[in-house]
This record gives sequence, structure tokens and C-alpha cells, in this order.
Amino acid sequence: MERGEFDDLPGQGKPLKLGDRDPNWWVKGLLEREQIKMPLPTSLQLRREAREIDETVADLRTEAAVRDVVDALNDRILDSHRRRVDGPPVITAALDVDAVVARWRERRSAR
Repeated sequence: MERGEFDDLPGQGKPLKLGDRDPNWWVKGLLEREQIKMPLPTSLQLRREAREIDETVADLRTEAAVRDVVDALNDRILDSHRRRVDGPPVITAALDVDAVVARWRERRSAR
């Protein structure tokens, strides 16, 4: 302090804003700072994969490859309906393979 290294700090003389913080703020900060990726529960992972299926298959070259990827995801979704998985209940429905293939074709023809 005698050298003046703490002069002109942002927020100097103002109270800390701690009242509106999430109780797990330090854990979230650590995960972000250290770039640690926590795996999602199975039910949420399946939901994310179903939501992002168009981006997943976008770079595939053949319709058969697209169908294989969608079929594999559908198998995992249906399997999770049959048995108990971690996380919240699985509400993700199996994907319509033909609809995914049709969107894939549209994007490929637009290129």
C-alpha cells in the first residue's frame, strides 16, 4: 500500500456485491477458469444430441452415413426409455430419420 500499488483499483470504496450471487458461484467460476467440462446426465446428453442432430450430420458425405448416425442415436434414446438412467426422466422422443435426411439434403443442395 505504501508503494501505491492498490491505488485506483476498480470498485475502490464500494461494497462488494455478494448478496445476489449463486451459492455455487465459486464452483462455476473454477469450472470456467480451468475450462473443466462436466459430463451431462444421460437424459440431458440425449436431449442435447437430438437438438443438435442437424449440425452433427452436416458434414457427412452420404445419406447412409446420416441414417447410421440417426439410427444409433435413436437406439440410445429407446434404450434409455427401457431402463433407468442418471439425471431427470428421459422425455426425448426418437427422431424421424427421413426428416433428418430431408433437412440434410436441403442443406447440401444449398451449398
